[in-house]
Amino acid sequence: MVPAIRQAFNAAFTPEKYQSYLRDLHAVHPGDIEFRVAETPVFIDRHFRNMVLQACEDILDVIVAPGFLQQSEAAIPAHLRVPNDTDYPEIIAFDFGICENEDGTMSPQLIEMQGFPSLLCYQILQNEMVEKHFDIPDDYDSYLNGFDKNGYISLMKSVILDGHAPEHVILLEIYPDEQKTRIDFRCTEDYLGIKTVCLTKLTGKDDKLYYDNGGTLTEVKRIYNRLIFDDLEKQQLPDGTIDITRNWQVSWCPHPNWFYRISKHTLPYIKSPYVPPTFFVNELQSIPADLENYVLKPLFSFAGQGVVIDVTPDDMAAIQDPANWILQRKVKYADIIKTPDVPAKAEIRLFYLWEKNAARPVAVQNLSRLSKGKMIGVRYNADKEWVGGSNVFFQKG
Repeated sequence: MVPAIRQAFNAAFTPEKYQSYLRDLHAVHPGDIEFRVAETPVFIDRHFRNMVLQACEDILDVIVAPGFLQQSEAAIPAHLRVPNDTDYPEIIAFDFGICENEDGTMSPQLIEMQGFPSLLCYQILQNEMVEKHFDIPDDYDSYLNGFDKNGYISLMKSVILDGHAPEHVILLEIYPDEQKTRIDFRCTEDYLGIKTVCLTKLTGKDDKLYYDNGGTLTEVKRIYNRLIFDDLEKQQLPDGTIDITRNWQVSWCPHPNWFYRISKHTLPYIKSPYVPPTFFVNELQSIPADLENYVLKPLFSFAGQGVVIDVTPDDMAAIQDPANWILQRKVKYADIIKTPDVPAKAEIRLFYLWEKNAARPVAVQNLSRLSKGKMIGVRYNADKEWVGGSNVFFQKG
């Protein structure tokens, strides 16, 4: 997006340099990066960076408003509600497409958001490897708001550990060794000193949880939550797996209910030039005449499952539970990243961390995903190059 930097990066790029980058990246935890890693980061100037940050502030205005907790109650499925809800989510991720407006200008447009962790720790590793193998301008940085690696790790420890000793805090997931995001679990162990524990390995006694910590049964006092509960329902869990929705004596980071509170359910309430108009299907007075300009999304889905891109009246008529679907105005991803063949589209995910007693969360790090397919994601980019996971370097100042 910054022509001079893009031209210099592409001119200096060689397949050998990329392979060296991949070797070093994969060598840290061999076999744990399953997704494709892109050949390039994304460079974003100060003006576009400020638009992305303003977009997040527009959304946060809705989240911190006094009525949000009550408004978002309907987003939480009754059978998945977990006790001891919190007043705020310690972690929020915002996904923006780099989009082309009707007048040809570029702007960020919100695609999704989640009150849930992302690859917070893996991005530290990727950032270091990109800077090791490629020339990044001195006035560009992947960290935001003055953070650096040490400051970022310190803030994560404050937020995620919340004063507990690392042995009493666990990263909780179902079958973590089978997850495509497991590289982040390994990096979380490296940087935060906490263990990754499978739900099926937790034990409960009275109202306390325990895990096997190298042969020592250790109490769990805080959970860094990576469980997606509506995805968990699809799993065949072995007999004896605890009911994690019980009222256990643990604190959560973030609390599972925030996965639903900050989600597609929130989109219809946000009015911002950076958020495409979005409507609950059950509240539509009539079906838009230009239905081809909308995307149909289920409220409860994961990794793009159930999304209808080319919506028809038949699709609308087939919906059995319209209160659980949204209709969102399509955005036009810009073919903005010049590559050796065709340009790539890009999506940016900003990580926000919310410290205790702070009025609002703060932007700290990011990831990006490059695509040449119809949608962002592995299944739409098979056999393509200069696509996949990467990060953004923002102009400082």
